[in-house]
Amino acid sequence: MMAAQRYPDDFDGIVAGAPVYNMVRLSASNVAHQMEMSRDSTRVLPREKVALVASAVLAACDTNDGVKDGIVSNPQSCTFNPAKLACTSGDAAGCLTAPQVESVKRVYEGAHTKAGELVYPGSARGFEAGLRMPQGTEPIPLHLDMFRYVGRQDPQWSASAFDLETDLALAFKNGGQIEANDPDLAKFKARGGKLLLYHGWADPGPSPANTINYVTQVEHTLGGKQDTWLRLFLLPGVGHCGGGSGPDQADFVGALERWREAGVAPERIRASRVSGNRIDMTRPLCAYPQIAHYTGAGSTNDAESFVCKAP
Repeated sequence: MMAAQRYPDDFDGIVAGAPVYNMVRLSASNVAHQMEMSRDSTRVLPREKVALVASAVLAACDTNDGVKDGIVSNPQSCTFNPAKLACTSGDAAGCLTAPQVESVKRVYEGAHTKAGELVYPGSARGFEAGLRMPQGTEPIPLHLDMFRYVGRQDPQWSASAFDLETDLALAFKNGGQIEANDPDLAKFKARGGKLLLYHGWADPGPSPANTINYVTQVEHTLGGKQDTWLRLFLLPGVGHCGGGSGPDQADFVGALERWREAGVAPERIRASRVSGNRIDMTRPLCAYPQIAHYTGAGSTNDAESFVCKAP
């Protein structure tokens, strides 16, 4: 994405998967959420309660595409509220305490400043099996170091002193140049460049909503729909670049080649799920905002039994 933005003459086509184009904001969101739970242990969900939430989301939204398959195919239509799992009298194995409900809500809502500005969007419903709880008293170095070394430039600094707005500003001041969030891709578009983005809906790290936001920003900047050269494919049930319950094997490079070299724009891309060295499911990945719907005939494990259409 940085190449498309800053060096538009370098590539004829680019595939960008689960793009972390605004790492400062992603790290801020992660550290903020992790420290909220580290400072108040009552907000931490034990593993069995993470599984409880994951099962509840599937029960509420799995069949929205006409198929019960353990996959939330259109998280944007899923309105599951974790408050439905709230305990009615004290803590218990089959329910969430009020602080635990709040933790799950915050994961969906993302991180915001005190003034309500979005720092980074939340995770999509259907990702819950990958929900990460704090391990120890500090976030992982991948995110913590953004503020310890880039922002504060102090190897002794502790996340216990983290303040979202102060530390976000410091990290931008000292390292904002690593962001690749410029939506003005006019030069890349003008020379015939093609940009194919993909993201797993169940990604527990970078949010798929963040990738959707970038596409929206490009459309606003350049004016209207830009699908003649920019397309996004979201993978239901798939985690960070792979894994999860959904089909995660797809030939994105082949699709890009046909698009750039033969002018065949990808309407749908066939994805496969492999188990025990065998393909046990195929599904079409649809160009956003379309999603795959079961036709009502044929195997639900066969991509040919699905059509791409608006939600």
